[in-house]
Amino acid sequence: MHHFASATLVDRRGWILLQERDEHPRIDPEKWGFPGGGVEDGETYEVAAYRELAEETGVALDGGLERFGRFQFFSSACGEDDEFELFAAATDRTEVECHEGRQMVFVDPAVAVDLPLTASASLVMADFLSSDLYRKLAP
Repeated sequence: MHHFASATLVDRRGWILLQERDEHPRIDPEKWGFPGGGVEDGETYEVAAYRELAEETGVALDGGLERFGRFQFFSSACGEDDEFELFAAATDRTEVECHEGRQMVFVDPAVAVDLPLTASASLVMADFLSSDLYRKLAP
């Protein structure tokens, strides 16, 4: 089983941070998803979420990420089950750096649900946007 952590930020408009993946990744190329990546040996999902957010966006948080949940799905690209946890935090930022993928931007939730999403993002997007956690983080 492949383990990874994802993180998103919710800005003052209620827009969510998403990454547009480029054509290079083996998994979900040219799709939109949450910043994140693999959990390294000895890491928790939470530690991996902070590390991946900093690596991919330049945003190094010292706390503030809240766990939305743990999810599993079968990845046809890997031929095995994937398990991930999604974390989220509120932010005053409206822009972040893009260290991986085509772009890393805040997206209007009404637009986000209709984007071509990664397998993991499509699994949780609607539930996240209707969750108590999202309502807590959004204005």
